[in-house]
Amino acid sequence: MKIASWNVNSLNVRLPQLQDWLRDFAPDVVGLQETKLEDHRFPDAALAELGYRSVFHGQKTYNGVAILARERALDDVQVAIPGFDDVQARAIAATVNDVRIVNLYVVNGQDIGTEKYAYKLRWLDAVHGWLADELRKHPKLVVLGDFNIAPDDRDVHDPATWNDDHILTSTAERAALKRLLDLGLHDGFRLHHDGAGIFSWWDYRQAAFRRNLGLRIDLTLVSDALKDDAVDAGIDRTPRTWERASDHAPAFVTLRG
Repeated sequence: MKIASWNVNSLNVRLPQLQDWLRDFAPDVVGLQETKLEDHRFPDAALAELGYRSVFHGQKTYNGVAILARERALDDVQVAIPGFDDVQARAIAATVNDVRIVNLYVVNGQDIGTEKYAYKLRWLDAVHGWLADELRKHPKLVVLGDFNIAPDDRDVHDPATWNDDHILTSTAERAALKRLLDLGLHDGFRLHHDGAGIFSWWDYRQAAFRRNLGLRIDLTLVSDALKDDAVDAGIDRTPRTWERASDHAPAFVTLRG
């Protein structure tokens, strides 16, 4: 089972690219972030023509998440973080076969010390409680999405800039991510790649993609029960080379069987 995560940065703009990528890459399950579409505008019929079923949680202009599954049912769907009062469409979960998929579009946080940064930390704390409960019910769990956190210095192009006092790499954000991992989750990418310099997001400015000035903030996390079945993981840079590309590239993990 090939499971992928892609921040498409507007599905209205990127639908043709998503369709091309689904045909070529052929993932079994995909979590999308930043769809930026109200639910009645989600292109589920167009995706069904490619064999993908969809569940989605969206809003106009901002945020929005979805899970697609190829020729598989999406069961036990959960929209939003249970018990957390949040008007932003940032979380969705569903079960595909016997694997629980949780798709997250983590808050950016704007800057350290702002209300948006405080909201990000509250949001991540709520996710921690939710995932602890999900793991109790679903040992086979994959948590994926745009985490807006680079796990360590290998995941940034310039650690001197992206440091403990910078948004996306601050001490508190990385500690919040570690709390999630400490529940019994493993960074699928790091199960197969130890080196630095492989990224999933590049700013549109300063020719960042061409110069590989990026961050790895799109993650695929697998539970203890799936760790030994994660036979491959990586970043598919190809869609980032396309005209009018999203600023993110898809991240993926492949599970045996």
